[in-house]
Amino acid sequence: MVIIATLLVCVVVIVLLRPSGEAGKVDLAAEVSGFADDLSPDAPYRPPNDQERGGALDGLVPLLTGTTNLDPARKALTPLGFAVSDGVDTVTGRHFVLATTQPGAVRGWGLYIADYDTRARLVIEVPHPHFDLNTEQVGIDLYRRLPGSAVLVAGAHRKAGDGTADVAHNADSLFNAVAMALARLGLPQVQLHGFDDSSLPGSDVVVSSGATPHTPVHEGIADGLADRGLAVCRAWAQPCGNLEGRLNVQGTASDRLGGVFAHIESDSEVRSRPELRARLVDVLAGMV
Repeated sequence: MVIIATLLVCVVVIVLLRPSGEAGKVDLAAEVSGFADDLSPDAPYRPPNDQERGGALDGLVPLLTGTTNLDPARKALTPLGFAVSDGVDTVTGRHFVLATTQPGAVRGWGLYIADYDTRARLVIEVPHPHFDLNTEQVGIDLYRRLPGSAVLVAGAHRKAGDGTADVAHNADSLFNAVAMALARLGLPQVQLHGFDDSSLPGSDVVVSSGATPHTPVHEGIADGLADRGLAVCRAWAQPCGNLEGRLNVQGTASDRLGGVFAHIESDSEVRSRPELRARLVDVLAGMV
């Protein structure tokens, strides 16, 4: 009993000696991968109502744009089913904030990551985690390359709620509301998708501007990928099947706002092979 009591005292002392506000280390790639793996197409889902959407934006937008005060965000988001935490990414050593709903919850409204105390400069969007396999890993790889990135990961499988959880085609989603709030701040968006190899044989990556006009940014991405040995379909210059994202609601809204929106589709090999994924991320990291 004396030994146990001594050990407990040591644990208490260690906790007390830990600096106030020190964040624990977290492997963000494993965190996001585990989240995506738990998403089910059979899960229930409903979009937020206007009041819920407004409350969530009050909490999320400050987090995603660099606030250091997490308490107001927790107060706004916890009643909506979010957990808000912070940590240090094991790979980059960067301090991040994380807000996430529970996989499988009817309010599956997303996983959101941003650098703590860093002004955002790019929005990285993963609308179809688990369904478009490994797109969440592409997103985290890109986040790790670009300090000041805000990551938006859909909180439900795209087929959940009889398909109403497909945030790329449902303007009522919280994912869309957050994306548009950040677009209004002038932040460019890159949205990551994956396609079955048989959908567009001979292409590794499709680069599109969605409903927005294509710009030198899109041309630079396409040229950079081609220079790295990837076969690129340029949606503004040639037909790319059903992979052009012209009906994507984030792209449509960005067009109204005059924002930059890059819709990126990659085949299974690019997403699954680390060396090919690194080429894609390297080029995308140069867009801002």
